[in-house]
Amino acid sequence: MKNVAIIMGGYSSEYQISLKSGNVVYQFLDKTKYNPYRLHILKDKWVMVDDESNEYLVNKHDFSVDYNGKKVTFDAVFNAIHGTPGEDGLMQAYLQLLNIPQTSCDPYQAALTFNKRDLLSVLKPYGIKTAVSHYLNLGDEINEQAIIDKVGLPCFVKPNRSGSSFGISKVKTKEELSPAIKKAYKEDNEIIIESFLDGTEVSVGVINYGGAVTVLPITEIVSENDFFDYEAKYLGQSQEITPARISEELTQKVNSVAKRVYEILRMDGFSRSEYIIVNDEPYLLEMNTVPGLTTESILPQQAREAGISLPQLFDNAIEQALAKK
Repeated sequence: MKNVAIIMGGYSSEYQISLKSGNVVYQFLDKTKYNPYRLHILKDKWVMVDDESNEYLVNKHDFSVDYNGKKVTFDAVFNAIHGTPGEDGLMQAYLQLLNIPQTSCDPYQAALTFNKRDLLSVLKPYGIKTAVSHYLNLGDEINEQAIIDKVGLPCFVKPNRSGSSFGISKVKTKEELSPAIKKAYKEDNEIIIESFLDGTEVSVGVINYGGAVTVLPITEIVSENDFFDYEAKYLGQSQEITPARISEELTQKVNSVAKRVYEILRMDGFSRSEYIIVNDEPYLLEMNTVPGLTTESILPQQAREAGISLPQLFDNAIEQALAKK
């Protein structure tokens, strides 16, 4: 029986969602095959939490836990941390130094995909279509008219390094731009301002399943709000239609682009990317490498549509991680 640490929580605004994801993994992981342990990775403490909510400190020197007088070490780590430090490469690098396999991509890929600006810059030479964008670092001079001349109105203002929808604004007038920039800076000291793409939004899960790059059924996002913001994503204010209501030909095109992006980046583990389809062409918005894993989350929905149960999905992630060691 392999000891598996399910890491959850994190240091970002998304830690509550991460705790939900981690608990779903704990619930559905095959306990005839693995000994799962829940580890809360939080700013003020790293602790293992047992079924009675007792906490046991994690030894950061070797990522072990003293549990009931016995030292517990881990054969693998299931990464369910959305945002930093689980989605930006920090935990991946730490675990790599300790030679402990983990279920998400490698440190470089995690850091690259977490940074929207760098991700889009790497993919553009490969012909991957993206929105027109403008970048700002905290302290930069802000020329509102120059920004609007470049990206147009409406536009989106987003934190550059954020795993979720916190800090995002849709800006429709010049007067709304400055408050939106201030809001984004509360989440990150780098921001990205993108042109509005008027089309069908889809979410595409790509995973390594049984050693093969597999594109899951596409989900169409129909937000009840002005865009797919935090409330739409996590509080049920959107329709998520799987499979997406697009033609077979367009489905194949989106699948091809999503698989190519995964392979260009030499990705591994889970990924979920957001695209806007404009005039039958998919435009990449971003990629999440630790997507939500609750029973209602998009990637598990897509896996179910593909005939992959949650126990199978989670087991595969651990098996692929162990195979890399």
